[in-house]
Amino acid sequence: SLDTACASSLYAIAIACDQLSDNRADLALAGGVNAADDLFIHMGFTALGAMSPTGRSRPFHAGADGLVPAEGAAFVALKRLEDARRDGDRIHGVIRGVGLSNDGRGRGFLAPAKEGQQRAITEAYRMAGVHPQDISLIECHATGTSVGDATELQSTSACYSGCSEVPIGSLKSNLGHLITAAGAAGLIKVLEAIHHKKRPRTLHCDEPNEALTDGPFRLLTD
Repeated sequence: SLDTACASSLYAIAIACDQLSDNRADLALAGGVNAADDLFIHMGFTALGAMSPTGRSRPFHAGADGLVPAEGAAFVALKRLEDARRDGDRIHGVIRGVGLSNDGRGRGFLAPAKEGQQRAITEAYRMAGVHPQDISLIECHATGTSVGDATELQSTSACYSGCSEVPIGSLKSNLGHLITAAGAAGLIKVLEAIHHKKRPRTLHCDEPNEALTDGPFRLLTD
């Protein structure tokens, strides 16, 4: 059990990958659950100024005014690829690289550091042996806060310099923000997109964030 705020489920998956790689485990279940008390979570995010007063989850929208908490659980079963093949498992996807970073003392809980995000993305690609030009879908965190969304777009744009029309999306337009389970839920969305050969559209973004203008990304709207 661990707590890295909204990165918790992805951090759990990263730890599981390390244990599998080091042969400390042969099968790992990793993910997150968010079933916090309604009053507690609404009061907490309201105090932080992060709760959407309109009650609408609109990642990447120019008028995005905050997050809408959701409730749920998301888990994946992880094995070494050679073991999964040997055991005849249905393989939904392969994790080839993981990048972690810690912002340290920054501007605050809701203002992530662009440099830290760039470090994480760069390290994941280095480990995976892939390049930004190879990517055909980016699932973003994109909470629906104007500062957070813009920071993520800026940091990711720096890593994708020279690319164009790279499709991006965020599950939070469909479900709201699953907090501790958000990352694993986004991973499951990508796995299902691969399975169905369809890139899901991001909803509620008829007026995109200006940080998308002249950048390397294309918001999936259909």
